[in-house]
Amino acid sequence: MLTIDPKEISTGKLHGYLLGAVAPRPIAFASTIDVDGNPNLSPFSFFNVFGSNPPIMIFSPARRVRDNTTKHTLENAMATKEVVINVVNYDIVQQMSLSSTEYPQGVNEFEKAGFTMLKSDTIKPFRVAESPVQFECKVNDVIFTGDEGGAGNLIVCEVLKIHIAENVLDESGAIDQHKIDLVARAGGSYYSRARDGFFEIPKPVSTLGIGVDSISSEIRNSTILTGNNLGMLGNIEELPNKETVDNFAKEHPQFIGLETVKKHTFAQEFLKENDVESAWKVLLIK
Repeated sequence: MLTIDPKEISTGKLHGYLLGAVAPRPIAFASTIDVDGNPNLSPFSFFNVFGSNPPIMIFSPARRVRDNTTKHTLENAMATKEVVINVVNYDIVQQMSLSSTEYPQGVNEFEKAGFTMLKSDTIKPFRVAESPVQFECKVNDVIFTGDEGGAGNLIVCEVLKIHIAENVLDESGAIDQHKIDLVARAGGSYYSRARDGFFEIPKPVSTLGIGVDSISSEIRNSTILTGNNLGMLGNIEELPNKETVDNFAKEHPQFIGLETVKKHTFAQEFLKENDVESAWKVLLIK
């Protein structure tokens, strides 16, 4: 058995062991605003519920291991004392992953990830309309566990109001675990679908996806492509150029001149195989 003294290995390596072993972890999809009212949205898997009377949830936007910087979510929560914790299910997991891209201050991750901003009842941060459960919370406390890279910042939240989509409820009014179809975070790039097991999504850390808001309205409003499909398309750094698309069309003439529904259907088949580049080429063929 491998035995490790945390003080004798790098923080990054220790971080990997902890996340690989303590899994799957629920995801707090946290929505905040800064002092100027700019929205921010980011997921965190250092999260759980810690009581029901009062209803308390805690999540931790930890200090970045690589450079010891703090995250916008922490800064906003400390400044405004409000946060919405949105639940993540399988229907929105690709878009959620896209929103974790480290966009600059002021960029609206709701728009980048293609989510709908829904006004809260009791606090200022917006809810994610596509999330099956949304918790409006006030921040009771922030507990700092250290000041070095990797240190946790525990945001203690008290739930003020809960919004639950009726289509995830069973006949008795309780949340149906099969209908809600939750996902959780594991180690590396792995996630767990509560009812089906593990699956993998490339995490956009070193890349800057174009975002769903950069995709044409024809594609965004597709009757075929799903939110997950749009999340994958929005995670590409740049679109294939005209020469590349033209060469692809010569090799695959069956995709030339297709009506929109058929074109989107073929693109979706490529996305099912995680071939985002080919999906985009099909969509861009004239």
